[in-house]
Amino acid sequence: MPQPPAPAPQQGRSRRRRKHNRVLRFRSLPLRSRLAMLTAGAVAVAVAASALACWLITQNQLMQQFNQSLHTSDPTQQIVKVLSQTGSCLSKPLTGDAAVKAGGNGFNPTKFSVQLVLASGQTCWIMGDETIPVKDTDKQIAATATSLDSGPTGNHSLGGSRRPGSQGSMHTVTTKSGTELEVLTKAASPAVTALLGQGTAVMVASPLSSVTDPLNTLALVMAIVTGAGVLVAATAGLVIARAGLKPVDRLTATVERIARTEDLSIRIPIDGEDEIARLGASFNSMTARLAASRELQQQLIADAGHELRTPLTSLRTNVELLERSEATGRALPPEDREALLDSVKAQMSELASLIGDLQELSRPDTNPAGSPLQVVAFHEVTEIALQRARLRAQDIKILAEVTPWYVKAEPAALERAIVNLLDNAVKFSPPQGTVEVNLYGGELTVRDHGPGIAPEELPHVFERFWRSTSARALPGSGLGLSIVARTVQQAGGVVGLHRAHGGGTMAVMRLPGSSVPPPEL
Repeated sequence: MPQPPAPAPQQGRSRRRRKHNRVLRFRSLPLRSRLAMLTAGAVAVAVAASALACWLITQNQLMQQFNQSLHTSDPTQQIVKVLSQTGSCLSKPLTGDAAVKAGGNGFNPTKFSVQLVLASGQTCWIMGDETIPVKDTDKQIAATATSLDSGPTGNHSLGGSRRPGSQGSMHTVTTKSGTELEVLTKAASPAVTALLGQGTAVMVASPLSSVTDPLNTLALVMAIVTGAGVLVAATAGLVIARAGLKPVDRLTATVERIARTEDLSIRIPIDGEDEIARLGASFNSMTARLAASRELQQQLIADAGHELRTPLTSLRTNVELLERSEATGRALPPEDREALLDSVKAQMSELASLIGDLQELSRPDTNPAGSPLQVVAFHEVTEIALQRARLRAQDIKILAEVTPWYVKAEPAALERAIVNLLDNAVKFSPPQGTVEVNLYGGELTVRDHGPGIAPEELPHVFERFWRSTSARALPGSGLGLSIVARTVQQAGGVVGLHRAHGGGTMAVMRLPGSSVPPPEL
């Protein structure tokens, strides 16, 4: 029966899920903790890499020195001396004072162990505390060694005459007591083989502890230094993170306080010119704009309520008067009833106009993404606005001179702004007066011959719901010029009012554009 396949995909998904969970847990830690951990990790990697490199270099140097000491060791005089004194192989190695007496020629018997291997397989202990385990390679070197009848008995290398195997073999062995030895086996010199009468190999061994002990000590010291460095780095990282994030803590506390109290007048103290200071300054600018927007919103609501109250009160009074007349059965004279109905219609028209103005002002200050600016013929929009204004001008004469000009704006908003300027000029013109309109080179001027505007009132003419003393007796909401200023600003132009020479007021609207239609028109 075939076996079901191993759930490798499920295991892979499980590993990815665990890895993702670890990342999420790390990200959920406070920022200062993450900085401390990252600093400690970076220092740990750097210190560990440096320690490992240092340890490997030290190990290589010690092993080179250790191997060189084995290769340069020459126990020939000691071997000849011991063999001459005993006349045969020793049954056990020399130790203590006997080993010291056998020493000479710079050879240190306390550092090395020396053992002979004969071609017959017999071993002779020369010096050392323990038996050196013999391998087959050691016996092969002894078997291939050639006995020489003559040769110097002085200071010779272990290889003597460069016979096969004279270069020797190095290997590691472990004694019965558990001591690790590095062993160098070479063919004996002619002086040694002459004494023994057969091929002989010399085994020189030294304990690896002379290398491993310093390396272990170095590894322990480096581990302690690495651990201490990581702890110091983590502590320093935490301290630095706390010090560096203090401005962020202040910023967070201020933001939380603003969110809790909804007090937009609170400001973040700015200290320095770094990124945190720039963030604080940007946040202060944002809260200042929000506070100004809230203040304008509250002012708009208050002003709208005030402006709506007057026509609503008048409308209510007129409606109650009509209801009372119907309820009591005392009919109003036809002319009074007609006057009341005309008043009601006028008040309803005023309310509708005011609500339209409020809706216009409630739109965003910038164009919505769905209503981009369009290329429009400024002169054509002006002609349409003139037609509307003339219908409402009654006995006011409007003279106009218009030349072509093309701008980028919202057509409906631009037409409403021009109509507002014309209505404002008609409103303040004397009976049988004249309003002069001129459009040339992107500059539209509307001039009336009314009483004009007092110099102290000029700075306020574009404020919402502001009305001059002379205009309060006339119909209107005080929003018309505000809508004009906003529309012109969105189109990238400027608008202003000033006293005209010879009396009256002149409104000037300037919009960037060209006298010829652009390709997108």
